[in-house]
Amino acid sequence: MKFRHYLESITDVGIYPMVSLFIFFVFFSLLAVWAFKANKSYINTIKNIPLGNDNDNK
Repeated sequence: MKFRHYLESITDVGIYPMVSLFIFFVFFSLLAVWAFKANKSYINTIKNIPLGNDNDNK
């Protein structure tokens, strides 16, 4: 059984790769913009969460 046969039977199947690429590009572009514009103190706080000691929680 070849999947190519099944894909060829779907109407307008060529649009799905383009839509997926567009969603991927938009998502990571917005993520990059957020990363560059984010508050640096917030980034440092989040970055140090796994390394935080128990004295901070009291």
